[in-house]
Amino acid sequence: MFSSKVNLHMGNIDQHNNRILHKRMKNFVLLGAAGYIAPRHMNAIQETGHRLVAALDKNDNVGVIDRYFPEAAFFTEFERFDRHVNKLIREGTHIDYVTVCSPNYLHDAHIRFGLRIGANVICEKPLVLNPWNFDALRDMEIESGKKVNTILQLRLHPAMIALKQQVEQAPKDKIFDVDVSYITSRGNWYYTSWKGSKEKSGGIATNIGIHFFDVLNWIFGDVEQSVVHLHTHDRAAGYLELGKARVRWFLSINYDTIPPAVKATGERTYRSFTVDGNEIEFSGGFTDLHTVSYHDILADNGFGLDEAYKAVEITHNIRNTKAIGLSDNSHPLVMLPLSPHPFEREELVDSF
Repeated sequence: MFSSKVNLHMGNIDQHNNRILHKRMKNFVLLGAAGYIAPRHMNAIQETGHRLVAALDKNDNVGVIDRYFPEAAFFTEFERFDRHVNKLIREGTHIDYVTVCSPNYLHDAHIRFGLRIGANVICEKPLVLNPWNFDALRDMEIESGKKVNTILQLRLHPAMIALKQQVEQAPKDKIFDVDVSYITSRGNWYYTSWKGSKEKSGGIATNIGIHFFDVLNWIFGDVEQSVVHLHTHDRAAGYLELGKARVRWFLSINYDTIPPAVKATGERTYRSFTVDGNEIEFSGGFTDLHTVSYHDILADNGFGLDEAYKAVEITHNIRNTKAIGLSDNSHPLVMLPLSPHPFEREELVDSF
């Protein structure tokens, strides 16, 4: 008799725990499952104790899903994905979050899809390509009662948090001198993908630089002056005056622009962030902050439309500003020889 009571009691505890787990578990759907960044989101969903119920990508090389959510439904056509998600909702499966990892030019439409089905949204950078896209999204947030979140992981990096504190504690009239270099080598495939199209990716400054422009604005204040010195198919460079900093920046996907000492180590990526000549080390953890971002988002403390706006505005302005060429405040790497587009046979012209 005692054993039966114990078993019954333990069964009640298990049912109670299962109810708690079920109550806490959120349902996610993901758009852009075959992309480079999608596994970090899948890992974050898993690490935070939730589940992916459906995913979409026009490409079917998504075996990575097996590592995280092998039972998730997968679709290569949006129409069938949309129909399946709506069927889940009609049958009582609430979709809590839509995660958007699709190509940049699709973010706006996919965010609106998430809001329309009554879900909160988590969207990769850049949230959208154009500043005016924010107006409709703000209206839809209000109408739906849901929130659009984005991933701004550099704001969560301990080195950047420490730098922000240092800047806040500095004398009010202190102006910092900052150099930012980010080179992430890409092969010829880049130019035949959507990433090589300025209309679809937003170009170099948006596609690979938006995190840096966001964190610069977050730490040093609003842009007071922006000059573009160079903007070609494989690199961009310029100068920013912020509230508390003078910034020379250089971005590139060309391996030839990596410093020889770095090449000698076999690395194909180079990141350098110096403030008043002192290197800020942030390589460690740069790619591992998605789970931290998800914890904040699930606690309703994620970065929303207002936080994302200024970096989109900065990169949009850079994309639409004519390069002026070398000047006294140019980044040193601007002087490197230019390279021809791998698939365009025209003679290399001066792009300044």
